[in-house]
Amino acid sequence: MVNGKKVVAVMPGYNVEKTLRQTYEEINQSLVDEIILGDNASTDNTVALARELGIKHIVRQQTNMGYGGNQKAIYQKALEIGADIVIMVHPDFQYTPTLIESMVTIIANNVYPVVLASRMLGRGARKGGMPLYKYIANRFLTRCQNTIMRQKLSEYHTGYRAYRRDVLLNIAFHENSNDFVFDNEFLAQVFYHGYDIAEITCPTKYFREASSINFSRSVVYGMGVLRVSMQYLLQKAGLRSYPIFSKPIGANIASIKQVVINDTSAVNEY
Repeated sequence: MVNGKKVVAVMPGYNVEKTLRQTYEEINQSLVDEIILGDNASTDNTVALARELGIKHIVRQQTNMGYGGNQKAIYQKALEIGADIVIMVHPDFQYTPTLIESMVTIIANNVYPVVLASRMLGRGARKGGMPLYKYIANRFLTRCQNTIMRQKLSEYHTGYRAYRRDVLLNIAFHENSNDFVFDNEFLAQVFYHGYDIAEITCPTKYFREASSINFSRSVVYGMGVLRVSMQYLLQKAGLRSYPIFSKPIGANIASIKQVVINDTSAVNEY
């Protein structure tokens, strides 16, 4: 725990057998109370390795539900086991888990309810190998979103982020896309519901095993980002109403069927 707050790390993954151990071993177990792996119907030995490492909570999709669909399931599970702070750490080792302490401390001390680890503060993105076209697109889309949404983030596209419990409870994240634009919709929801966001500098690593969407998927993602920004603008102006900005009814927790494996690990089958 940090300042009496239960910290749960969630890891959305797909075929991360080659990087899961590195990521897991770099997580400071004295800070993180529980770890949840969201396995998106991997075809490798991700789940077997997770059990070998002692990861207690494995939320396994029977079919690939997309990056956003995977997050919905692991956020549900985090809320169900009583998380006060939820931090998403990608198990592909693109982001270093050593920043967990800084991120959760900001939330645990009630400084900010949401913290992003930004690759665009400083020179971490290009230094870590981010392709030039992704870097340019990131900067362009971020500038567009800041203008449309009247915010001042350094980037909207990092997957390394931490949330206070009430943020997850008060945002209708189940209405979001199951694809990569989920993260962007979530930030639009955060701003719409009046939460502030802190950013810290984060180095990044691009290598063969690190997950990364290709050019065509990046184009689709970019169009989705601009769509989300326009929806936010129209919703704020009272001209349109979109489900993602609605208030969830009660807690964002759905019933989950639990199956015990080897009498030690609980795997949630969907």
